[in-house]
Amino acid sequence: MFKSLIYKSLRRFPYLTDLSFELNNNPSVSKALGFNPLKPAPSTERFSSFLHDTEHHEIISIRQQLVQELINVGAVSGNSIAIDSCPIVALLKENNLKTSIADRFDKTKKPAGDPDARLGVLIHFPSPFKKEVRYFWGYRNHVINDIDTELPIWEVTKPANVSDINVAKNLIQEACSVFNLNIQWVMGDAAYDSEDLLKFIINDLNALAIIPHNPRRESKGHQIKDGKVICEANLQMYRKGKMCPKKTGILYCQYTCPIVYDKQTRYQHITCPIMHPKFFKGKGCNVLVRMEPSIRSEIGYDTQEFKELYKKRTSVERVFSRLLAIAMQHPTVRGYNANRNHATIAHISVLLVALTAFQTGQQDKMRFVKSFVPNFLT
Repeated sequence: MFKSLIYKSLRRFPYLTDLSFELNNNPSVSKALGFNPLKPAPSTERFSSFLHDTEHHEIISIRQQLVQELINVGAVSGNSIAIDSCPIVALLKENNLKTSIADRFDKTKKPAGDPDARLGVLIHFPSPFKKEVRYFWGYRNHVINDIDTELPIWEVTKPANVSDINVAKNLIQEACSVFNLNIQWVMGDAAYDSEDLLKFIINDLNALAIIPHNPRRESKGHQIKDGKVICEANLQMYRKGKMCPKKTGILYCQYTCPIVYDKQTRYQHITCPIMHPKFFKGKGCNVLVRMEPSIRSEIGYDTQEFKELYKKRTSVERVFSRLLAIAMQHPTVRGYNANRNHATIAHISVLLVALTAFQTGQQDKMRFVKSFVPNFLT
């Protein structure tokens, strides 16, 4: 059953029905996969049941063995890695925009077809500098890949509502502990710009963090002039005191609306000069100014080395392109365990092609999933 699902990926069959049809009509392939060609091949329901019921750790162990073998033969070093995630859209009527469904993307209502699926976000760029946000029900496959060979080293599938930053640190830690990697560079997009992750990469791994600064994490609406914090209404904000949130452990100085907390300013202004909505809905604007240096100060964002290394991050996009070519993004099964088994089998298929190409002296074809497989099957 497992070999047949790998064969399905290598042949890029989109549906399990195509696999059953192939096995019933090609006795030589059925025999090579371990079935009796004189008997009917397993049904679509049987393959679906296999994906649902098989323990995920059993399939993970095979993927780990393949990566370890690629490391042992020198095909993969793991010195420089990139991290990213890919959406896996579940086969649900909620994701079909041609159907009429009330509250299609209401995250409080789990889809009946796949209760394990969660609501996620897809960022789409129909044209340069024009962004569209789409929603979907499903999962996300989080991947660490080797930059040089563009091969996946580690992967995990989570519900679509789990953000990239919540998975990244554990993903790197697990890969390092299993394969004993000596990582020198970790690359990712701005979604991975997190204080905790950057500290882990720089201090714990002693590696370079090639992750651009996320402008969305910057406080907006205020300016700092001559050591004074000026709000949007051009008023000097009131210093309320220091604070250190338990979640971040970072020391801040808190500045608040002077009209609310400072008597002298209150006599001069009855309301906010720019009629800021926060003044009427709460206690005015609140600004936290960091009082201790950030780990980002150790990253040379403007250096030529950073810019050249960041260009290599696109290797993870090509990894996903090959995985999607073998139908990883559009699974025909439902349920969390079945979908993560489906995704891991896609990774195994890519790794098998790479290992076979390396062992047969065709190192230049380790990434040729589409063109190498037909020669392999003959």
